[in-house]
Amino acid sequence: MLQLNYIRDNKDEVIKRLNLKNFKDAETIINQIIEMDNNRRAAQKQADDCKAEANALNRQTGDLKRAGKVDEAEKIMARTSELKVMERELNEKQKQIEKEVQAILVTVPNTPSFKVPAGKSAEDNEVVLEEGKKPELYAGARPHWELTAQYNIIDFELGVKLTGAGFPVYKGKGARLQRALINFFLDKAIAAGYYEIQPPIVVNEDSGYGTGQLPDKEGQMYYINEDKLYLIPTAEVPVTNIYRDVILKEEELPIKNCGYTPCFRREAGSYGKDVRGLNRLHQFDKVEIVQIVHPSKSYDILEEMLQHSVGLLRDLELPFRILKLCGGDMSFGSALTYDLEVWSAAQQRWLEVSSVSNFETFQTNRLKCRYRDEKGKPQLAHSLNGSALALPRIVAALLENNQTEQGIKLPKALVPYCGFEMIN
Repeated sequence: MLQLNYIRDNKDEVIKRLNLKNFKDAETIINQIIEMDNNRRAAQKQADDCKAEANALNRQTGDLKRAGKVDEAEKIMARTSELKVMERELNEKQKQIEKEVQAILVTVPNTPSFKVPAGKSAEDNEVVLEEGKKPELYAGARPHWELTAQYNIIDFELGVKLTGAGFPVYKGKGARLQRALINFFLDKAIAAGYYEIQPPIVVNEDSGYGTGQLPDKEGQMYYINEDKLYLIPTAEVPVTNIYRDVILKEEELPIKNCGYTPCFRREAGSYGKDVRGLNRLHQFDKVEIVQIVHPSKSYDILEEMLQHSVGLLRDLELPFRILKLCGGDMSFGSALTYDLEVWSAAQQRWLEVSSVSNFETFQTNRLKCRYRDEKGKPQLAHSLNGSALALPRIVAALLENNQTEQGIKLPKALVPYCGFEMIN
């Protein structure tokens, strides 16, 4: 959530940057927020004036009573009572305006960094780097949804029977490959200095609000009505919320956490060939990296986190590219996002496998996640997170790119984790 003081002090800049994100009616909404806050400030001043006058009159009342001027004292007491009623009404007005401002603020996305390119859709994203040779497959090569059936490693139809579309069942070497990738990603994160967390996979409303999933993505999350809990869309939500309402010491920064969780997304309205097989699921596995950092270092750390995910793709010997997302393709809370995509040889297209984002103070303002600076004053930290990595499309690319007529040959880095070199 944007800070109100920042909006007031940088109105034109905020509007300009929100327009870069294609936020509708940015100028109107920002002006409305400032006007409402002006009304709140006016009510606060009036309440303070009433309180000050009532306090002054209280002192006069005592003096008049001691002087025997009872009638005058009673008139002043009546005025004091009026002032106290006015003060209460003005304080209630303040609180009501604060609620109304808050209700609007939570609908305003984060302002994008000045590094974000202009654009309206994914077609306008900037390709930062493309690396790796795209494999040339043998005649008769298949997409992963056919390979998984051929080798009996993932059963999509059984998933439909048990739950519904988008909930696959991993079997045999497919299940072992999942487990191997999770352990491989976690070991790499721990070696890079991340502290492993195994969080709950359901969260309360406060947690969803803290990281910006609510109210923005409410329709994309699975909701448990009886308990008012949400299935997590990513480990980012519970792991980042560990630091909700926490004041850290400056020397504790940066805090580096990683965690594996299943993730759940409703993905309403997703149909067609681009969502076949593992391309888009309602339940999938992912290892997430999260950092809480000093504001002065967050963009350097964003690059560090990006390179961590890049290193995983190199280890897996997958052709990949890095995209810097344009304003129109960014998430609600991000200030700058890089996407990583791997090449799918059988599908002849790029598949997104990671997003690495800097949220600056957008999440920490909601979370009230702060650190004490050298003067002991609480300051908002910056939060960042990234996929390192999401499994489904990684598995799709591994299966498709490494298929041979004898079977699917796994990259060397995974063999010690899987216990086998080939799926056949």
